Amino acid sequence: MRKAMVLFASLFVATAWASESGGHGEGHEPSVPDYILHHVSDTNDFELEVPLSQPIHLGAIPPIRIGSCEPVMTEHGMEAPSGWSGLLHGCLDLSITKHTVMMWLAAVLLLGTLLIWSNRDKTKLVPRGTGANLIEMLVLFVRDEMAIKNIGKEDGPRYVPYLLTAFFFILAMNLLGLVPWMATATGNLAVTAGLAICTFVVTQAAGIRSAGLGGYLKHLTGGVHWSLWPIMIPVEILGLFTKPFALTMRLFANMLAGHIVLFFLIGLIFILGHPAVAVISVPFAFAIYLLELFVAFVQAYVFTLLSALFIGMAVATGHHHDDHGHAEGDHGHGHDKAHA
Repeated sequence: MRKAMVLFASLFVATAWASESGGHGEGHEPSVPDYILHHVSDTNDFELEVPLSQPIHLGAIPPIRIGSCEPVMTEHGMEAPSGWSGLLHGCLDLSITKHTVMMWLAAVLLLGTLLIWSNRDKTKLVPRGTGANLIEMLVLFVRDEMAIKNIGKEDGPRYVPYLLTAFFFILAMNLLGLVPWMATATGNLAVTAGLAICTFVVTQAAGIRSAGLGGYLKHLTGGVHWSLWPIMIPVEILGLFTKPFALTMRLFANMLAGHIVLFFLIGLIFILGHPAVAVISVPFAFAIYLLELFVAFVQAYVFTLLSALFIGMAVATGHHHDDHGHAEGDHGHGHDKAHA
């Protein structure tokens, strides 16, 4: 708490100084919307950002593009196609951006933390130390309260490794975004979509494993008369893709919105044009920062919980298929007995 107060006191002094400099300097007025969009966007350039001032350029990694990536005319001039527009032009952009670096950093920090705090002494069943107990508490929570409760005692442990990986990886990226001069990788739509696709693949594999390929395809018919299949099959297939879409947008929007609100509160000093506004906006920004700490855990929890819920629903289709088969079997035996 003391470090956070020092951080925000420093931020208060920096913003007030920058506001004074902007008002009496060369007439250059910092644009709050441009600064916020620049902060949350992904880029190849690595900069040391100073609140609402010109960033210090640290360097840029050359772009890595495969395919037909000839520059095309855009509203900003001649630019090489990237992202979805690049794929449409046959250009695959594999450039290392700051969000890519944040994901690598989160993975390395996560691996190091778990190796340090894991209970590597197999002779001691009870882990010792605050970090080891914290990790054990989180692992048990994901296993008992998410996996087993939503997937089942029999099938739940099988999917615990994936759920733990998703929870800790998302949590690490969320917390890294709250460190000054870092970036929030989970505020990138491509990152959240990639995580949601992983859950989608695991969910479909769980459904096929539980019900078999025939039972999985039969489930897509909705169990209705064949004459209604042209209606039910598109609806069921659409339902498959709404789940990863919800995972993608929920995580992306929540993490992006928190940072925009935080920087907008700081930017009020420049929008209203007086450093005295900082007396109100900085404490509000500090409150939002503390809320973002809570949101970082909540969003990792929600993504993992929904993933466990979707996997549990896929596994349940197999159980439903088995129960239906047993019911038909019982009905058949009863029918035979009736005839006998």
